[in-house]
Amino acid sequence: MHPGLLDKLRQYDTATICNVIELFELRPRNRGFMHQRVRAGFPELPPMVGFASTATCRTFTSPPVRQLPIVPDLISRWDELDGPAVVVMQNLDTNGAAAIFGDVLCNSFAAFGAAGLVTDGQGRDFAGIAPLGFPVFCDGIVCAHGYMHLLTLHEAVQVGGIVVQPNTLLHGDANGVTTIPSGIAADVADACAEYAAAEAVVIDAAQTGTASLDDLRAAYAEMAGRIAKLNARLRKN
Repeated sequence: MHPGLLDKLRQYDTATICNVIELFELRPRNRGFMHQRVRAGFPELPPMVGFASTATCRTFTSPPVRQLPIVPDLISRWDELDGPAVVVMQNLDTNGAAAIFGDVLCNSFAAFGAAGLVTDGQGRDFAGIAPLGFPVFCDGIVCAHGYMHLLTLHEAVQVGGIVVQPNTLLHGDANGVTTIPSGIAADVADACAEYAAAEAVVIDAAQTGTASLDDLRAAYAEMAGRIAKLNARLRKN
């Protein structure tokens, strides 16, 4: 995928990306994005955009007595992706909590160009990760890594309530993480500015400090009309 397209997607927050995806009606509006327990570790960072490099792991169960993949093995698979990797790690242990990632993993991933990390498990070493400017999304913080080990690489994983296939396009920020269907990614990027401008009609009216209810009703009507026109154009394409 062209780097310019990814740069364009980074200009918009994940909520706006989700709004525009809904207009294509390719999936139900309650599908395709991760639930609230997968949240930004550094919500002040700009949006993360990249392609899923998936792995399963365990942290609360001792490793099996056989050769297991390690972090360099996962990184070696990134040439299979259409762009920068977002590491997506499913924690298969549900009977306890230990850290899936820390500053060692994040430094390793960042050094080889990863755009971020997403997991349904926990992380640690946030003070050491912060200087990297490396986005992480997880289900909290815990001090120890337990028996952390990788099991499978580049197979479908279930994280945040959705199934993520390898090479899935992901977008994440302080609002959460969503998938973007690759077939509409360029159209989504092109439509975001127009959608944001439609919402700005209501926001601007509300922020005047002098808007009457009639003014607000008119602003909402104008916003709805603009979005309807955008929707019709996108569906026609």
